Amino acid sequence: MLAIRLQRLGRKGYPVYRIAVQESQRHPSSGRVVAYVGSYNPHTKAVNVQKDVAQKYLDNGAQPSPRVVKLLKAEGVKLPKWVKEFDVSQQKAIKSQEKLRKNRPAEPEAPVEAEVVAEEAPVVEAEAPVEEAPVEEKTKEPASEESKE
Repeated sequence: MLAIRLQRLGRKGYPVYRIAVQESQRHPSSGRVVAYVGSYNPHTKAVNVQKDVAQKYLDNGAQPSPRVVKLLKAEGVKLPKWVKEFDVSQQKAIKSQEKLRKNRPAEPEAPVEAEVVAEEAPVVEAEAPVEEAPVEEKTKEPASEESKE
């Protein structure tokens, strides 16, 4: 049986893929390739597909991988009815959805700021007399120095 899947190329850290038609029992990097149908660059999202060649192999029963299904569908290749189209809704369920930011209740920020400002105002008044006391002590110190002379 044939499979249409991605074959990795490119340098380390910068993959580029070929869309290859090959035997499904072989490894993608070392298996016998029947044909190259196109290429895909995930960094630029550039997809090049030979639509007529891809359509020929699909009509003859080649099984596309899930990622290739998305690429072929985006390029406008007509997929047979038996090809499984993978939906985003089939992803794993989230265990605790209430912890997500989008599901948290909105916190009113304006009243909280008003309370903080109200708390700071009395603190400033309480600090003012404390500052005056050291000033008086400083005035006493020069007086004591004058009396020593």
